[in-house]
Parts: sequence; structure tokens; C-alpha cells
Amino acid sequence: MKIRFSKMHGIGNDYVYVNGFTETITDPAATSIKVSDRHFGIGSDGLILILPSQVADFRMRMFNADGSEGKMCGNGIRCVGKFVYDMGLTNKTEVTVETLAGIRKLVLYPGMDNKIEKVRVWMGVPRFSDREDIPDLPEKRFPVILTAHDRSFDFYCVSMGNPHAVTMVENTDGFPVDDYGPEIQKKPIFPESVNVEFVQLVSRTAIKMRVYERGSGETLACGTGACASAAALMRLGLIDRKAEVHLLGGTLEIDWQEDGLYMTGPATHVFDGEIEI
Repeated sequence: MKIRFSKMHGIGNDYVYVNGFTETITDPAATSIKVSDRHFGIGSDGLILILPSQVADFRMRMFNADGSEGKMCGNGIRCVGKFVYDMGLTNKTEVTVETLAGIRKLVLYPGMDNKIEKVRVWMGVPRFSDREDIPDLPEKRFPVILTAHDRSFDFYCVSMGNPHAVTMVENTDGFPVDDYGPEIQKKPIFPESVNVEFVQLVSRTAIKMRVYERGSGETLACGTGACASAAALMRLGLIDRKAEVHLLGGTLEIDWQEDGLYMTGPATHVFDGEIEI
């Protein structure tokens, strides 16, 4: 069976997008593994399905490159906003999207050609060291001290609907993310694994971040990770309530308002195609 797809990315965090209004995928986990393969498939960090919703304008299901389903994807949901507008599924510039982490509100910004270039997303309220998201956390601690290989880290556990462990390092550029990320994910206090963020403080209004994502490894960007990292440093008083997060693939703006975090960043269409599944 052949399906139509779009390849899109949010500052380098790339996914294969499928219009679930017109296409049917019976095994999205297996399909995600196949299409994500960068040698034998399309190549991506995973698969995102855009579906009808009973409670919002649209529903998003997101699968990692290893086939596991994620609750939320910040870069992915911006591309969902671009997809539904550019493909004519809506003419509204404010839409809601149902995710496993809850309903998210999007503001879409069309460019000169009436295609969406930038999306602002209400990402919800960050939760810190929440046992509901990290059930084996011995107590509510901020930070949690963990040892990996030859060193000890102070990790700040933050949930954006999915779990994150944020730690500060002196220099993200030279940090061996591939060595320490998997070791942190294996820790027993993270029974469902965790997204691991390594953060460098740049100024009161900027941080740098690299991420080792569960199910995908290191990616060029992570929207929920950028939110979690900014929220942790905002709570610590190290950065202002509005700051830029510089990732390997680009920059996101995170703004903490009274009703939660807002993330603003680009969404980019790469190409459309058809694949046998």
C-alpha cells in the first residue's frame, strides 16, 4: 500500500507527516521505524499523523524513530500548524491540536506567499519533579543528583507532558552528549526513559542546549526540551521569563506567561512524496 507524505522540520527536528484525513496507516509504530531510517527509508526523527479530533480542531499522534509513541513534540506541532493551513485543512490562523499531553493552542503566522513561516504554541504549564511523570523519583527534589560514568550531575526534572532531565554544563559544543545521554536515560528513577538536556548559560536572555531524546538519540532540536530547559533556569532565577534557546538546528523563543509557557519558532516544508508501506 502506498501513502502520501510530507517531509517537514522545525529547526532541524525532522518528521514524516501523514494526512490522516485521507491516508490510513494501520501500524504507525512499524511505519515510523521504516520511514525514519536515513539509509533505507525517507529519513527522519519519527512519524507524525494529523487526524480528526472530537475535542480540538485537529489531533496529532507522534512516533519516535524506534516506533515508540511520544506524548508531545514541540517542533512537530509547529509543523502540524503549517501543514493544516498550507494544505487547506483550515483557513484559521488560530487552531487547537489534541495531543496525548493535552490540547495545545497554536497561532499561525503566514508569510508573503500566504504560507506559514512561524508558529507560536501554548505549551502548557511546566511541572517540576512530578512523580506522576517520573514515578520512581524518591521525593520532590530540585535538583536530583545523578552519577554517570566519571562525574556527578545536578538534574532538574521537568515535565512538559513528557519527561525531561535538565543539567547545566560549561560548554555544550564540546560536551559528549552521546556518552552521557544514554547513561542518564538508563537510570532506574526514569522507568519510561527521559529526554536529557545539556544546557549552557549564555546570558540573562539566552541559553544553548543539546538534547538526547528518548527513542531517537541526539537530535538537532527539541521543542519540549527547550521549554523544559528554559523553565528550569527561569525557576532558578538564572534567566529572564523571556529568553532564546539556541539549539544545533536553530533558535526558539520561550516566553513564560501567567497561563504557562509559549514557544515561538519556524516551521519548514521540505518535500512531498509517496512511499510503499
